[in-house]
Amino acid sequence: MVENETDNPLTVRLGKEELIIRRRYEVLSIINDFFIAIWFLIGSILFLFPEYETAAVWLFIIGSFQFLVRPTIRLVSHIHIKRIPASNWES
Repeated sequence: MVENETDNPLTVRLGKEELIIRRRYEVLSIINDFFIAIWFLIGSILFLFPEYETAAVWLFIIGSFQFLVRPTIRLVSHIHIKRIPASNWES
């Protein structure tokens, strides 16, 4: 498998094990979608109980904000700024 220069894997050591995360932006987007689903599911359930309607509204607001995060993650994954070493600068 050819490694993409713009998405170097993130390696986290856990004792004798290593967690290697490839395609970090895609993983981040999936985690974001997962939390959106949780907020909307819990918010929907809370709407069944009138005393929890305020909490339900706040969960919908949080989920809606995360819908704004989704395209931001996608955009950042496509735009990658790479630092150019000083030795490669033109004089």
